[in-house]
Amino acid sequence: MSCPANNELSSAERAFMINASEIDILPGVRGDLDEPLASRPAADLMPTLLTLVDKGWIEVSRLIPWTAPDGAAGFQPGPSLPEQELVALLSDTTNWEYPESGEWLGCLTLTLTEAGRKVPR
Repeated sequence: MSCPANNELSSAERAFMINASEIDILPGVRGDLDEPLASRPAADLMPTLLTLVDKGWIEVSRLIPWTAPDGAAGFQPGPSLPEQELVALLSDTTNWEYPESGEWLGCLTLTLTEAGRKVPR
C-alpha cells in the first residue's frame, strides 16, 4: 500500500487522522476541523471516517478502564469495534457530542492502525 502525500488528504481526513493520533474521543475531531466542517452534522462527517476505517488507517473502539503502574486510574482504547456495527454507532449523534456527565468511559475513540501511522498528516 502506498501512502498519500500530506496534500492528498482532505482537511476532514487530516482532522480524523490527527484525532486518531491523539487517541481522542470522537467529539474531539470537531476541534481539528475547519469551519464550516466543524459545524456540520455527524451524518455529513461519517462517510469520511468510514472511508478511513475501510482503508485500514483508523480503528474505532470504546474507552475502557486502565490502571497505571502507580495505581492511578485512567482510560485506554478497548478492542476495535466490528465494521458492521460502526454505521449504527456513528449514526447515533450522541456519540459525536461530549458526554454531559463528563465521564468518558465507554465513549467512542479513534486510534491509528500500523498503516495509519505511516500516513503523513
